[in-house]
Amino acid sequence: MTCRNLGKGIYVRKDALKSLEKADGIIFDCDGVLVDVSKSYDLAIKLTTALVLERFASTKSIPITTEIIQKFKDTGGFNDEVDVTYAAVLSLVAAKRLGTSPKSFILRVIKNADDTGIESVEKFLDSLKVDISDIRKKLDYPGTHSTNPLYKIFDQIFYGPKLYEKIFGKKSQFSGRGLIENDKVIVTKQLIKSLQKRFGKKTAIVTGRGKQSIKYSLKELLDGFDLRSSVFLEDEPRKLAKPNPKSLLMSIHGLKTKHCIYVGDSMEDLIMAKKASKLGCRVDFCGIYGTSKSPASKKKFFEKNGALIILESIKLLPKTLNLVK
Repeated sequence: MTCRNLGKGIYVRKDALKSLEKADGIIFDCDGVLVDVSKSYDLAIKLTTALVLERFASTKSIPITTEIIQKFKDTGGFNDEVDVTYAAVLSLVAAKRLGTSPKSFILRVIKNADDTGIESVEKFLDSLKVDISDIRKKLDYPGTHSTNPLYKIFDQIFYGPKLYEKIFGKKSQFSGRGLIENDKVIVTKQLIKSLQKRFGKKTAIVTGRGKQSIKYSLKELLDGFDLRSSVFLEDEPRKLAKPNPKSLLMSIHGLKTKHCIYVGDSMEDLIMAKKASKLGCRVDFCGIYGTSKSPASKKKFFEKNGALIILESIKLLPKTLNLVK
């Protein structure tokens, strides 16, 4: 359905007016929405992929571009950045053993991936009869953050030594500055206050991050959300990972909202919102495109897939809600 342009960076479907008037709660994703992670999580994927390939497969990495990362995420099965890293590692090891172009091959893998994430990647690589059992055995992924070698390397690079030890109770093998320091916070106190005027205390977060991670980046801003009704998926069993709608349903029930807006920036977020709606909880999806490497493509993607609201930034939310009253 075509979206109307209501001003710079604001696009809404024609049927948005009646629906948004009834919304009584709002729930946010974190990465790409509340926080720009293009120089933190994305860089962690690139550095971890290169290090793991060198250590475990004696193979050099190609540049894992933001475009490649986004293409993995657009399949709907890669909300976890370490899943992207794992898929990239397997793809590049397989490419070397097949004697094919690594860049072309990783794009081929992505084309054959779907919302089952790493399962679809492993299944596709198995279909090619390429033996990568050794690297899969060494990485033994997914496992747990505290014991799995891939998770450990990624987390140590991302969090830095002090925060890593605080979260996991273990020393980091790296002494450098954690990439989490590169997080660029987008949400502001003023924005939170303006949303609270509309939704009261029914404002929460459902994110793939852990609570300690998001608290480190948002600091006191986190207090502006209902934390009891928020879900931090890194702290939960893996089976709850997006696009499983259970985490969103948990938040909706906690807020006691009858009709909520979920604000996200990815295919997993959109799928999760649609699944929650099919299960009887009315959820209007708002897609954020401005933090994408290719904002125009992301905007078209959300429009094609039926997002009710499409915004360049969450900073436009108050204006948008006023426009559709």
